[in-house]
Amino acid sequence: MTEKSTLSDSTDGAGSTGIEAAIEAGANPGRPDDASLALALDAVRSALEQTLPADMPMMVLLVDDQAIVAEAVRRALEGEREIDFHYCAHPDQAVRTAEEVRPTVILQDLVMPGTDGLTLVRAYRANEATRDVPIIVLSTKEEPAIKSAAFASGANDYLVKLPDSIELVARVKYHSRSYVNMLQRDEAYRALRRSQQELLKANLELRRLTQSDGLTGLSNRRYLDEFLSVEWKRAQREGTEVSLLMIDVDYFKPYNDTYGHVAGDNVLRSVATTIRREILQPRDLVARFGGEEFAVVLPGTGSAGARLLAEKMRRDVAALALPHVGSAVSEHLTISIGVATLTPAPGLAETALIEAADAALYRAKRDGRNRVAFATQVAGRG
Repeated sequence: MTEKSTLSDSTDGAGSTGIEAAIEAGANPGRPDDASLALALDAVRSALEQTLPADMPMMVLLVDDQAIVAEAVRRALEGEREIDFHYCAHPDQAVRTAEEVRPTVILQDLVMPGTDGLTLVRAYRANEATRDVPIIVLSTKEEPAIKSAAFASGANDYLVKLPDSIELVARVKYHSRSYVNMLQRDEAYRALRRSQQELLKANLELRRLTQSDGLTGLSNRRYLDEFLSVEWKRAQREGTEVSLLMIDVDYFKPYNDTYGHVAGDNVLRSVATTIRREILQPRDLVARFGGEEFAVVLPGTGSAGARLLAEKMRRDVAALALPHVGSAVSEHLTISIGVATLTPAPGLAETALIEAADAALYRAKRDGRNRVAFATQVAGRG
């Protein structure tokens, strides 16, 4: 009397291919490009548009203690090739059987020994596996009060048994199609959500890449300019200071000529790591300005704090004791730093801070390198 099947088996022919494609395209972190996103979205749209095919097996579970009713329902459904019929005669086994069968429709008798059908309806609704399965209550009475109680308990439909076979088949098909389509939509939306999350991750990674220097991992010049502009406007509103350190690796060209460009790249990475290690405030920014030059933006930091930090960085790089036979100031690699501190004012652009720090750096190099120099005047009004 019973044929075994599962809902997962039956959905293989009803759009799961499109959904799986969406999941594969949208949840694969190795494919965050536009093509994979388009594939994911197309698959999701396809899954959303699909309906249950006419030959899709439907799983009907009848819970009724009367074998004669079960036989009548079986005969009413036996001519429908796409309907699989399952029967449970014991109310205490109904929920467990529903979990195993995974029906697309439950036909629930209203009056059963030991428990009433509405109690089972509420039990189905409280169970994760059967929470959304359509339930058709079968009753011997056509009474509005009983119908109202059935719908209040969570039933989707109500039939007086034994119903006409044509009506029974029509209602079973209607509820099955609605339920399976709902499952497909839910899965499609989950796939879409995964795609959206993957797109967000891809966009964040793209943003990180466009803001980072590929060699040192510091922020690049483009992001430095954007950051300084934002912090300059903030400081202007708040009336606070902004300090800038311009850092240059001393005699870097001779270093490259002596040790090679690979070694030169390694030195730049070492210097970047060293100066970044001294940054403790979350609002501070270290960036590669270009070539062997670095910049450090210190929002809200006055001249005394900027000078102290610059001197720490200079000493830290010297303490690396990286050999540099091409240097005219030390047998080891050193840096020179220019420091400028300004309070933004009307008519004063952030480029004034860069020019002041650059002038201080030029003076540090002119005075012998391996030292920190401080800006003495404001330039670059605009």
